[in-house]
Amino acid sequence: MNGQFDSRAPAELEAPALHDSVRPLFIPVHSENDLAVVAASVGAFASERTRDPVHLARIRIAALELATNVVKYAKRGRVEIRVLVQGSREAIELIVSDRGPGIADVALALQDHYSSGGTLGLGLPGVKRMMDEFELHSSAELGTTVRVRKWLR
Repeated sequence: MNGQFDSRAPAELEAPALHDSVRPLFIPVHSENDLAVVAASVGAFASERTRDPVHLARIRIAALELATNVVKYAKRGRVEIRVLVQGSREAIELIVSDRGPGIADVALALQDHYSSGGTLGLGLPGVKRMMDEFELHSSAELGTTVRVRKWLR
């Protein structure tokens, strides 16, 4: 489901089998101060799986951009990072979720230069381009969950 909006609840979204030896990392996001923790934690976690500087940069930028959206629009949320294995392939997966007001028009929010918050409007579309897979679920009742994956091999 690369780059598509999925209307199912986050718990219904399918994920490949988890790598048994690597526990997911959960990082709470409540303020701008937490953004440095997200960048450092996600970078350290991902660097244990790959040394590719482009992959590492994309994963950190995606995590930071999505966490910034949590702070700006929802005030509170969390970043989860995990390793996924599917056959011989391995991926870093980020799941960023909040219980904020949701995104009113997801298709519009995924267009370059659209912003409901007075920014450049390149965040979500940029994350979608940088990562190999992108799923987004958003509603006024449940908030927003974005799941992205970067396949490492």
